[in-house]
Amino acid sequence: MNPSIRKFDPDREFLIPEGCHIMELLNSPHDPDASLARARVPSGVTTRWHRLSGIVERYVILEGAGVVEVGDLPATAVGPGDVVWIPPMCRQRIHNPGPADLVFLAVCTPRYTDGAYEDMEGRRKA
Repeated sequence: MNPSIRKFDPDREFLIPEGCHIMELLNSPHDPDASLARARVPSGVTTRWHRLSGIVERYVILEGAGVVEVGDLPATAVGPGDVVWIPPMCRQRIHNPGPADLVFLAVCTPRYTDGAYEDMEGRRKA
């Protein structure tokens, strides 16, 4: 893969059935080792319980306030600078109790693919 620079484009953001908005910043079969996405959870929204098969995910909280539930850990408040580490097949969801959007980076290794996503509330990702 040749060097590249991808400019931030807010028009690339899309809403997923889980309840948050995603903008894939880097996700390519030419770079299978990792992917990077920006997630935005609006005020009052709780994402659906889900898990990823074969993928480690990290949330790097950038803006706002959240309450994350991962595996059997107690619900934990998170804010800017906090990092959440989520092993493969670990159930997860995040809630935004604050007045502003909760924004975080989702770093996946290996890269995220739709086939790895499992909605634990009965639906697969569209």
